[in-house]
Amino acid sequence: MNPSLHLWLLPLLPLAGFLCNGTLGRRLPKALVTSIALLFSGAAFAQVLWIASRWSALTLPHVESFATPWIAVTGLQVQFSFLLDPLTLIMLLVVTGVGFLIHLYSAGYMADEDGYWRFFAYLNLFLFFMLTLVLAENFLLLFVGWEGVGLASYLLIGFYFGKDSAADAGKKAFIVNRIGDFGFLLAIFLLLAHFGSLSFTTVFAAIAAHPAMQGGALTAIALLLVLGATGKSAQIPLYIWLPDAMEGPTPVSALIHAATMVTAGIYMVARTHVLFARSPLALGVVACIGAATALMAATIGLVQTDIKRVLAYSTVSQLGYMFLACGVAAYSSAIFHLVTHAFFKALLFLAAGSVIHALGGEQDLRAMGGLRGKIPVTFWTMTAAVFAICGFFPFAGFFSKDAILFAVYNSTVLQSLQLGKLLWLVALVTAGLTSFYMFRLWYLAFFGAPRYDEHHAGHGGHGVHESPWVMLLPLVVLAILSLTGGWMGWPEALGGHDYFTHFLDPVFGATDTLAPAANAGMERTLAAVSMLVALLGWFAADTLYRRKPELPARMAQRCSALHRLLENKYWVDEIYGALLVRPLLAVARVVLRRGVDAGLIDGVNTVATGSAASLSMVVRRMQSGNIRSYAGWLVMGAALLLIFMAYLAHCI
Repeated sequence: MNPSLHLWLLPLLPLAGFLCNGTLGRRLPKALVTSIALLFSGAAFAQVLWIASRWSALTLPHVESFATPWIAVTGLQVQFSFLLDPLTLIMLLVVTGVGFLIHLYSAGYMADEDGYWRFFAYLNLFLFFMLTLVLAENFLLLFVGWEGVGLASYLLIGFYFGKDSAADAGKKAFIVNRIGDFGFLLAIFLLLAHFGSLSFTTVFAAIAAHPAMQGGALTAIALLLVLGATGKSAQIPLYIWLPDAMEGPTPVSALIHAATMVTAGIYMVARTHVLFARSPLALGVVACIGAATALMAATIGLVQTDIKRVLAYSTVSQLGYMFLACGVAAYSSAIFHLVTHAFFKALLFLAAGSVIHALGGEQDLRAMGGLRGKIPVTFWTMTAAVFAICGFFPFAGFFSKDAILFAVYNSTVLQSLQLGKLLWLVALVTAGLTSFYMFRLWYLAFFGAPRYDEHHAGHGGHGVHESPWVMLLPLVVLAILSLTGGWMGWPEALGGHDYFTHFLDPVFGATDTLAPAANAGMERTLAAVSMLVALLGWFAADTLYRRKPELPARMAQRCSALHRLLENKYWVDEIYGALLVRPLLAVARVVLRRGVDAGLIDGVNTVATGSAASLSMVVRRMQSGNIRSYAGWLVMGAALLLIFMAYLAHCI
């Protein structure tokens, strides 16, 4: 039997940091606020490393529960239980490891900001809810963490609440995610109705015990879970909140995009893969949503000029890749890309923050250029991230992206729906677009002539400067991981041993239907094709933004309609506004404000206050202070009482 690993301590550590800074931080010096935030987030990471060190001695899956049920009502018991298995460990390492590096980076990036204590309190709160989500052993506890990260993201995105754009972005993220969360909640109700339990172990065991259980209710549950996942992981149709989330501080963007919130949807689909395995329709929907989102977001990223917004659409696109992998039942590949994406996307955002810091808050790529020699550490670390996300060998993104492409190309799930090769082609084109817009960002930010005013750039007008060590150290660590982090999944077809997939086999089982030897030649060919496409994207960006920088403006004029379409992000926000937001606001104004609020509620208040006033006037006459009046009321009351008693006696 496994000894207790004290899993309950993992979420409580960042919660303690939140409580300390949230209640006392306003009165504490910044150094102590920083120490508290780093101590508790670092302690959580240290505990995860300790658990990993004892991994070989554990019997899995490992579940820890409180002695008494969390919820105990007729017909339902829900335990406050934490689950540890290979999938949980990987997520814990990503969340706490990358999360701690972002905390460390924030100590330098946010040093001069008001509300410093509040920012670190929110960061710790985010980690608390994300760890609760990852560790949950049942759907209800997972939903608690799910809602919690939504709350924390609202607080962090709207951190600069004095700016209307930041406040609006926070509200937009919160409201859009409520739509997905409603689907998740309906799925929980259906699970409870069909299985009488919300425990992963119980539900999955019941499905496994009935091989004939296919489609029907399982498809409905799976599709509702997909709706929830599209909200958290920013997929069509609920992706619109994520680009606006750039209004928050840059470390927030790194935390949300890389290590926490947006990966929650991918994790949930992977965790509930037993449900999806019984519904090919639901898997097909996941795959199509992922491919469409990946392609659409990549095309929008081609023309964005805000450095953080380019990365935001890149995140949406890469999450589409993960969705696509889940849709072909390649869950190990999806989680593998989640891990490598956490490394290079956190690095991209933090390096972008270093660029913004060097330029005194400038985020427009058109006002950058020539920064390669000014901020060399930022340049080289961001270069590693660019090559990783574009999928160049031997960087991390090469291995995880190609694992997804190979899985899609050979998918038996999609072959039954006649979609496999088409979605593989979409994913391949997306890879080329990714390479193009990332190298476009690279050239515009670091190469060419400076397009900023050297005398006014930087904080306080002190010129462009490299970031402090507390910001650069996380960049260096993440750059190393962006280079080497994919080697744990080095495929056997390329002479390696896919340790990552084998590590997750106890959770997902073998997903390849063909023997590795039979697929080795195909895998090498597909890897070469994807590398060629990435090189073509780099070549196009090099031509347009280094060798012939005058061409992009000409092409934008020549293809003005297409350029406007992409620049305005397909007018999706405007369409939503016209079809949904404004009609709902109109209904709210007419029905709710005038009918319910002014008519019903105010009417009831008017009647109630009028009745109270009339009654008080009658009662007031009885309290006149006149003794003769009191004597009269006493006599009248006694007479009425005698008459009533005489009537009763007559009736008897």
